[in-house]
Amino acid sequence: MRSGFAFALCLILSLTACEREKRELSPQPTRSEAGLATDFVAGAGALQPSGNPAELNAPALSEGKTLFATYNCTGCHANGGGGMGPALMDDEWIYGYYPDQIFRTILEGRPNGMPAFRGRIPDYQVWSIAGYVRSMSGLVRKDAAPGRDDHLSGKKPESSTDKMQPSNSAAPTVP
Repeated sequence: MRSGFAFALCLILSLTACEREKRELSPQPTRSEAGLATDFVAGAGALQPSGNPAELNAPALSEGKTLFATYNCTGCHANGGGGMGPALMDDEWIYGYYPDQIFRTILEGRPNGMPAFRGRIPDYQVWSIAGYVRSMSGLVRKDAAPGRDDHLSGKKPESSTDKMQPSNSAAPTVP
């Protein structure tokens, strides 16, 4: 009886002691739903930071990293190091490094190369990509930033590699 009570007490304490990360499975609100301005007024000054919710959410930043590769951003930005497009890992940002400015750059595009993705990428994915772009320069919290690339994780375990196929030729005989 006493060991059953101790077990139940330990079980209750262990379940209440841990707090899991809250993962938001619904898409992020669009800019108009969140009450953010969708147009940039010339001469009104730069957009101010919006407090992109994706930057505090590790799964959203990880999704941004995947989307960065999926939408072939690496083709121009070379994994953030720059190539045909500007580098994203330095502190020189032509069109601004605030989340709203990156969001607008992705949606509207920029002269001389950056295509516009308005209507092609949902807003919640644009926020995830913008968060990931900021993480490349260390502008997001380290505990939310995505980890190293999968290609750096090492050799695949032997159990997941293809098995060697036996050869069809007969083994040579030894005299």
